[in-house]
Order: sequence, then C-alpha cells, then structure tokens
Amino acid sequence: MTRIDAKFAELRAKGKKAFVSYVMAGDPDFDTSLELVKGLPGAGVDIIELGLPFTDPMADGPTIQLAAQRALGAGMTLDRTLALAAAFRQGDDTTPIVLMGYYNPIYSQGVDTFLTKAKAAGIDGLIIVDLPPEEDVELCLPAQAAGLNFIRLATPTTDDERLPKVLQNTSGFVYYVSITGITGAAEAEAVDVAPEVARIKAGTDLPVVVGFGINTPEKSRAIAGIADGVVVGSAIVALTGAGKPVAEVLEFVRSLTDGAHSA
Repeated sequence: MTRIDAKFAELRAKGKKAFVSYVMAGDPDFDTSLELVKGLPGAGVDIIELGLPFTDPMADGPTIQLAAQRALGAGMTLDRTLALAAAFRQGDDTTPIVLMGYYNPIYSQGVDTFLTKAKAAGIDGLIIVDLPPEEDVELCLPAQAAGLNFIRLATPTTDDERLPKVLQNTSGFVYYVSITGITGAAEAEAVDVAPEVARIKAGTDLPVVVGFGINTPEKSRAIAGIADGVVVGSAIVALTGAGKPVAEVLEFVRSLTDGAHSA
C-alpha cells in the first residue's frame, strides 16, 4: 500500500473527501517553494501534487506556464525537484507526493535512474500527461514495479471505447479533467462533472479526483460533493506568481480545503 492508498483509506474511514494541492516546484525559488510545500499539510492538504518544471507544458495554461518559466529561471531541475521532495520528507513521512510533469526530463535522465531517485526522495505517484496508455511499457509499468502509483487522466473526450484502456494500468486514483482545454481556462461545473464521475466509477474501484477549473471554496465543495476529491492548481499558483507571501497563499489553500472537507 502506497501513501496515496493509505490516505484515501483514511479519508474514507472518516467520511471525508480528498483535497489535492498543485504547486510548481521551485516557484519562485527553491526556498520559498519548500516553505510553501511544508505548509500545505497544516493548511489541510491531503495530497501534494508537485509540478516538475518543463519548457513546454502542453496541458497547462498561462499561469502554470509562467510558474514553470520562473522555476527554470531560478535554476530548478529534475534533481532539484526531487531534492525539494526529500527535504519535505525530513519533516513529514505521511503526506503523499505526486510528481506531475512531462516525459522529456525523465527520459533524458533515464527511467531506471529516475525511479530509483524518485523512490528515495519520497515520491509516491506520477502523473505524466504526455505518455498515453499505448506507451505504458516506457514508464507506467516500471514505475508500478518500483512501488509508485501511476495516475492516469480521463477527460470529457474519453469515450466509452477509450475509457477501459485509460483505466487498465492506472493506480492510486483516476484524475478526471473537468474541462476540455488547458489548466485555468474555464470553470468546472458539478452538474456537468457528476455523470462523468459516475461513468468512470462504474469502470474502476479507484477513487476519482476532479481537477481543472476549481478556484473557490464554493466550487471546491460542490465538486467534492460528487467526486472522491478535488485538485486545485492555477488558483494557488497565481498567488505565488503575484508575489503573495507564503502565509497568505496558505490561508487561501485553507479556505479551499475547508470547502472540500465540508462536502
């Protein structure tokens, strides 16, 4: 059982929904980013989704693209991202960390080397958005053999024919992308998301977590009410990009987690 599996089991036992917070590693710099990540569990975050900075984040909108550019400009790399996770782990051995990014940096380092380092750093799962199920042999299967969950995304365009393939080797949870398009582009609506969550849950026993387009406590509560959890990214990253103090960012995160946990 991974930390992700254990966290969902714990939440189910309490009758609570999961709140997943996305932050970009190294934005605006290593130390500030680490301070923010360390503060997330205290703000009620159940799972941390740690963004791996990349030059061409095709699934992400301008807010997260700019965050990646800031992080890369501050010298962030794959190894420094893993170092940040390892530094977090020195004080927290229970909060799951999901590394979210793109395959190029991992491929460049070498899959075996990366998985060894990721496991040692305390990474629990991976979301690699540009590796489809047809490429599971590249990273998905090796990652799961190494004890990491490989989390797959389903979208509004994942039809009934495609869905079983998407779910086939997914573990940890299924991430449902609530809108078509990039992060931060539109708002999720529970009335639209509910039937899609039900459709996915009919094909898997895994928790279904919804992300993209969730940016207020009210929206967090509404989406958590029809799913097993919510992910918020752009709304949090935007505050960091605006230069807000870590304490203010964490206060906003707390309002979002309160929304999800009250569902």
